[in-house]
Amino acid sequence: MTVWEALAVFGAGGAAGAINVVVGSGTLITFPVLLAVGLPPVTANVSNTLGLVPGSLSGAFGYRRELAGQGRRIRRFGAAALAGGLIGAALLLVLPSDAFDAIVPALIAVALVLVVLQPRLAAALRARRERNGTTVRADGGALLLTGLFFASMYGGYFGAAQGVIYLSLMGLLLSEDLQRLNAVKNVLALFVNGVAALFFLFAAQIDWLAAVLIAAGSALGGLIGARIGRRLPPAVLRGVIVAVGIAAITQLLLD
Repeated sequence: MTVWEALAVFGAGGAAGAINVVVGSGTLITFPVLLAVGLPPVTANVSNTLGLVPGSLSGAFGYRRELAGQGRRIRRFGAAALAGGLIGAALLLVLPSDAFDAIVPALIAVALVLVVLQPRLAAALRARRERNGTTVRADGGALLLTGLFFASMYGGYFGAAQGVIYLSLMGLLLSEDLQRLNAVKNVLALFVNGVAALFFLFAAQIDWLAAVLIAAGSALGGLIGARIGRRLPPAVLRGVIVAVGIAAITQLLLD
């Protein structure tokens, strides 16, 4: 890897760390760069996952105020994220690289529709609960837990736009401020990246230079992303989510 290639990888890590904290989809920045500098696809994916862990950690730290009072929720969702992330990491090493190609763009598209319609859907669900005399479950119930498990499985496998999927699921099934949900999303991403990276340490080939460069960049980018993301109004944050999701779908379909 030349000096210029190393700088490109570091810069991609910084951009990915920032965008992962605000929305997700940072992998769509780092993964093509790693391929461009000559890494094989699986090695690039594995090294990228390991490198993004510090960015997830700094992003979760940056959102620590929004995490207040969500300990029980994080423990419950975190268990699903850890299990799903570990299974997804294992699938990366045993399934063909194009196994998810057909479903991923459609999955992101559905998530974006949910993000756009979430205020109306949430209002409709709230009105229905009022008519029926029921209340919303603080943890979203089995439906949300199952959705987060499969989203985490996908995250351990590849992870592009994983954050968009998390936010769409939680936004629809939880009555909570979007910034607080974003904080939870960052912790879940940390769990998934962390458990996948731990698995890869023992089961996959890692390009350590690439992983270290992405780690340094993503740690810095995560702190910057948290400062920016926490200041975005819900409507603006929702718009950013949709824009990033559309970019993710476009890139995946063109690859």
